[in-house]
Parts: sequence; C-alpha cells; structure tokens
Amino acid sequence: MKRLLSILAGLILSLASLPAEETDAQASARSQVLELAGAFANEGYKLRDGFWAGRLEPGKPQLLEVNLFAGNEYWFSAAALPPGEEIALKIFDETGKLLEAQPYLDGAKAAAGVEPVASGKYLVQIELLKGSPSEFCLIYSYK
Repeated sequence: MKRLLSILAGLILSLASLPAEETDAQASARSQVLELAGAFANEGYKLRDGFWAGRLEPGKPQLLEVNLFAGNEYWFSAAALPPGEEIALKIFDETGKLLEAQPYLDGAKAAAGVEPVASGKYLVQIELLKGSPSEFCLIYSYK
C-alpha cells in the first residue's frame, strides 16, 4: 500500500499549479465544465475558487490532492475537449482506498459526488478512457 501511495504522490498535480496564462483550449474546457457544475449550484452547492487544467493522455491518469471535510458534500466536475471522447473521475482517500461516489458520465464530461466520513487529504483522479490526447479542466463544488 505504501508503494501505491508513493506512486500516486509522484503523479499528483500541484494545487498551486494554475496556468500562468490560460490558453484558448483551457478557457474552452473551463467554460464547458462550468456549464456542468451549474447544475449543482442550482442544488445549493458553492463553487470552490480556482480550477485545474492540463492535458490528458490515454493510459496516463492525472491526480489532484485536495483537503475535504467530514460533514460536507462535494461534486467534482471535469470536461475534456475533442479529440478526447470519454473521461472518468475517481476519488481516493489518503490510504489509496477508492471512495464510493455518485457518478455522472456524459462522454467528455464527468462528475463524481462524495460525502467523506473523515476530514483529510483525498486524491481526485481524472482519466481519459477514450479518444486522443486532449486538454481538460476540473473544478469542484461543496455544501
């Protein structure tokens, strides 16, 4: 298990690694994911400041470390641009255990809802399941 965590830690996206200058592709992906996350705002979820953007490649999932709090509900939303065709999100606790999440899958858009039972560090994995390398954006909401 420690080996898995060290591998995961090596792949984690830095929370402070927001793009210095947003590209047109990243802006387009962010626009699409904001549209998806708008549905959760209608249910009382607040959008967390910031976003994470980058490039997805098949077989090379990306991880983001986040701090979540017990008692809150979270929705993680992501969108990939063409030629990315299908993405998926998974959330793991700090030991690497996959959390049970409420999924939303719509091709190049995906979301996962979780209610952590303990406060702490969690890993959000975004993976390109189908298609060619593409730009993505990930955001999350809470209540």
